[in-house]
Amino acid sequence: MRLLLRADASATAGVGHVARAVAFAEEARGRGWTVAFSGETAGAGWLATRLVELDVRMLAPVDDAAGLGALAEGFDAVLVDHYGFGELRTELNASGATLVSLEGGPFGRRAADIVVDCGLCPADRPDDGSPVILTGARFAPLRQAVALARERRARRRTPGEPPRVVVVLGGGAGWRDTVTGLLHALRDTGLPFEAEVLAHGEPAAPLPAPGQRFRVSPPDRELPRLLAEADLVVSAAGVTLLELCCVGVPAALVCLVDNQERGYRAAVERGLAAGLGTPAELGGAADVLRPLLGDARGRSELAERAARAVDGRGAARVLDVLGSRRDGTPPTPEGGVG
Repeated sequence: MRLLLRADASATAGVGHVARAVAFAEEARGRGWTVAFSGETAGAGWLATRLVELDVRMLAPVDDAAGLGALAEGFDAVLVDHYGFGELRTELNASGATLVSLEGGPFGRRAADIVVDCGLCPADRPDDGSPVILTGARFAPLRQAVALARERRARRRTPGEPPRVVVVLGGGAGWRDTVTGLLHALRDTGLPFEAEVLAHGEPAAPLPAPGQRFRVSPPDRELPRLLAEADLVVSAAGVTLLELCCVGVPAALVCLVDNQERGYRAAVERGLAAGLGTPAELGGAADVLRPLLGDARGRSELAERAARAVDGRGAARVLDVLGSRRDGTPPTPEGGVG
């Protein structure tokens, strides 16, 4: 099987789409498939490095249906994880490729041979002729490093003293002011902690209160390990939310952009994470963070619910369905074709 992945990272959109592409690349290469990647990896150098380690062929990004159709010549399938494209199925099918399209509710929605909406709260979608619709977090593609972090977390027995906090908002420099606001909210809790802040754009860490420490560094491939060791993670509600759930780490979420709202609300309403609101609503964030920092048992209950919601095997399930469709064999029940 020859698979082409199309995704971008950017300062505003973050690195989540490319992280999901890496998850599919890992699973596909483990099956002996040939994989290529087309896209921008600005601010996601550690993910680009992982693709190279997997012997994935790196191609220049193409930004229109005709160009992607031409690029797809010679591939059996094209997986698109991108909210900027419109309809693609006609051009890609004409090239002989099966289209797998990831969407988040209405964002990135297009007709495809296989549609994947892997959020915690998938949206109803109109019938657009897509024959296979895979919905729910059981289809969330997560990297091998996240699965290993889940195993490491399961072996963890005692919380940190003081609590270890990780702050990460998708890798984009465009959220510098939001990160700065979150650091001030942590400081204003007045409680001790040690915070690892993974951010581009050099957010301004405040003068810490007694017993507090901030360490700021760019995001890198060590994030899953840090998540496994954290007592609390402050994060956006994008792709990282599903990684947090899989690892089983207590989280407080910010809803950065509109396409995160469904996942944010689902996580908060189901008790998988605490909610801090949008960047404009962070004035009360310290009041949410304070009880989280002070209640190890409450954090543990959040984490246990989150870990039950996402098992990290989504990439395998999606590629099982893709392989069955290309081979003309019935999918297994695990594939969950709907």
